[in-house]
Amino acid sequence: MEPPILGVLRGDFFCMPFGGNAEAFNGEQHPPHGETANSAWSLVSNDQQAGKTRLVLTVETKARPGRVTKELTLVEGEPAIYSKHTIEGFAGPAPLGHHATLALPKTEGALRVSTSKFTQGLTNPTQFSNPQSGEYQSLAINAKFDDLAKVPQLFKDAPDADCTKFPARQGYADLLCVLNQSNAPGEPAWVAAVNTESKYLWFALKDPAVLPSLLFWVENHGRHGAPWNGRNICLGLEDVCTFFADGVAPSARENAFTKLGVPTTIELRSDKPTEIRYIQGAAPVPEGFGKVERVEFAPGSAKFVDGAGHEVKVPVRHDFLKSGKL
Repeated sequence: MEPPILGVLRGDFFCMPFGGNAEAFNGEQHPPHGETANSAWSLVSNDQQAGKTRLVLTVETKARPGRVTKELTLVEGEPAIYSKHTIEGFAGPAPLGHHATLALPKTEGALRVSTSKFTQGLTNPTQFSNPQSGEYQSLAINAKFDDLAKVPQLFKDAPDADCTKFPARQGYADLLCVLNQSNAPGEPAWVAAVNTESKYLWFALKDPAVLPSLLFWVENHGRHGAPWNGRNICLGLEDVCTFFADGVAPSARENAFTKLGVPTTIELRSDKPTEIRYIQGAAPVPEGFGKVERVEFAPGSAKFVDGAGHEVKVPVRHDFLKSGKL
């Protein structure tokens, strides 16, 4: 039986516990990406006041009992979605995060992706796409890299893959990860994707102390079994605290990330709520705007600058990531 998540695998959704969760943890068996990604949410409120529109939803988890409250807020004049998930009762270690999934343009390389500084990049530590299941991958297994434009491939003598340009490498499905850091103390970590065909910029901002990793889920007609049937083409840019997509048990053990001092779970407490805050937004870009090279933050704004010096300034309250207030 297919998990319900496959019916809604688009847009962004909150995952807890993040990953496949094929291995049970302390007797718990969670569905892929957890009940928060598979269950129906209940409406709490939907209101507008003082230039803000807020939707509040909640879900009760059963595999590990708890409650998650989702708050999505829009602020008039700001092209951003402010997300806050409050976790209560769900005690113990949990990998978690956001699963933003972007549709890709038709022209190869027309989507240009960049991130804030990262300390290490890694490809999936095990085989990600199994040919016995009609799946194929292009990236090397358990390889390190320090430049997204130079990621080792699986094939002998193949040139490094440029993982800043999508779509690319048709016929393959891959997973890679970078371990983020801020540009400067107190600033958000960021990821930006510029669609040079449709002339817009998508971005996400986070606190890297909470969500220290960014997963790239690259699908380009590389899965031929059901329900994919070779049709799917998308890019997941997933800000998370997890060990790849393996689930709660591997994330709770020592792994390649924890050996580098990067956490792969958040220790949740039944007596204290945990908030996960996140910002996503989009803005039009001028003709000729390319890959974002840097982001300059000022109070209430973020300025995206490409390699040619073109600028796009966006009103966004990035201090929400620390304060939780708008």
